[in-house]
Amino acid sequence: MSKRYLLALYNNFEEAEAVVSELRNTDIKGFSSADDLVVKSPIEHPEVEAFLGEKPVYVQWFTLVGATLGGLLAFSLIAGSQANFYAQMKGGKPIVPLPPDFVLTYEMFILGGVYITVLGFLICAGLPARRSPLYSAKVSEDQIGILVKSEEGSVSRFKDIFTKHKALEIQEEAGR
Repeated sequence: MSKRYLLALYNNFEEAEAVVSELRNTDIKGFSSADDLVVKSPIEHPEVEAFLGEKPVYVQWFTLVGATLGGLLAFSLIAGSQANFYAQMKGGKPIVPLPPDFVLTYEMFILGGVYITVLGFLICAGLPARRSPLYSAKVSEDQIGILVKSEEGSVSRFKDIFTKHKALEIQEEAGR
């Protein structure tokens, strides 16, 4: 079945919160509140995390992997290039001097962590992303929008829930 998108606009944040909690508690075929529900607001509401629930954050794992790989890659490249000159006379000095290598390894440790963190942020944020299928300029001004994606047979059930909670406007668009 094809997917359809619905956008309901509300003036009152409490009413939007009631809609979200009802959508989470009702069992609608082809609808997952974790994946198919988006709340749009013109201002930040601190209580949004309470009723949407916390989402997992994976950016710190990108940072850890990037820093570790940056440091390991830097040390292996630096030590490998110094070891290639094994045939040259070192005058009693070690082939791979650790103190100066640690300075460059530290720099690449930070550089690898920063670059991969930025890449991880872009991946976790879903950027670049396509625009939302439904949008209303009123969401940018003073209204709260609830965007849901569902199967065609469930559209009337969503409309009933939205009208029960006094939606100002309901927009509908066929899915792709």
